[in-house]
Amino acid sequence: MARRSRLPLLISVFVALLLPLLAHAPAQAAPPSYVALGDSYASGTGTRSYISDGTTCQRSTQAYPSLIASARGYALNFRACSGARISDVTNTQLSALTTATNYVTIAVGGNDAGFASVLTECAKPWWLSNCDARINTAQSFINNTLPAQLDALYASIRAKAPAAKVVVVGYPRIFNGEDCNAFTWFSPAEESRLNQTADLINARTAAVATARGFSFADPTSRFVGHAVCDDDEWINGLSSPISESYHPKASGHASGYTPTVSPVLTGATVAVTAALVTESAASGESQAELQSQYAEADRAITPEEFVIPDLSTPAARKAARKAGIDIKEFIERGQS
Repeated sequence: MARRSRLPLLISVFVALLLPLLAHAPAQAAPPSYVALGDSYASGTGTRSYISDGTTCQRSTQAYPSLIASARGYALNFRACSGARISDVTNTQLSALTTATNYVTIAVGGNDAGFASVLTECAKPWWLSNCDARINTAQSFINNTLPAQLDALYASIRAKAPAAKVVVVGYPRIFNGEDCNAFTWFSPAEESRLNQTADLINARTAAVATARGFSFADPTSRFVGHAVCDDDEWINGLSSPISESYHPKASGHASGYTPTVSPVLTGATVAVTAALVTESAASGESQAELQSQYAEADRAITPEEFVIPDLSTPAARKAARKAGIDIKEFIERGQS
């Protein structure tokens, strides 16, 4: 009976000794915070699978921000949105940044330079198109206006996330010198100039990013051999639905963007496996719930879309007559 009577006393002493140790035990560290900013090339437009967050942002768990976050265990706030311009990033996305943000990626500028409208013009037949003029306008904007706008944006990112690792992400070359798609008429010369424009926006963006102390991730070399019309195509050509057109496929994010961005952002290359794709997909519901709080603001962003050339319009018929073109025969022969 004496031993039994001492048992409650021993338990009390044990608990008294244990409680101070538990009180000073380190709390489980919160996962690093990662905010993904930008346009359709960051959101995952082109992957054909999007989270249901009540917007037209076309955010995909197959896009590089979600894949990298899943691989590294980062807490992702996926703010990138299809159609976003620099002003949209400033007005609707930067609020996600805090002094506790650890990682940021940002890809923007293509919509500001008129990416979709330039492609729309250049896809028309030579006798209907003013492709060179549109490219000239875009390149003038990239050279003379875009750098200052990017610099102001990058300054705001640094002010809101002073301790974050920031990686600015560029654009791939879309074309390989041929047009294998029906109902578009990109010439080899036009495709070359369009690729040069992608190189130009990357060069100007990289220069501003470097001046701000940010890193730049250039996907150009990764996508060589995987452009529109290549045998192993990582970028959609003319597609249905039309919003998918001229954007990286899931393979472009898995094999092009993710191994380009991940080592610059995290210090190690993320290998995209089937297991990682599944893990990333599992985050879709929680990410949709997180993004729904921003849905009203995101709905103010107008997606930029390529428009299929329409050769049935009065303007097209007039241009064809002036050039001595029979439109019906032209379409049947697939002339460029």
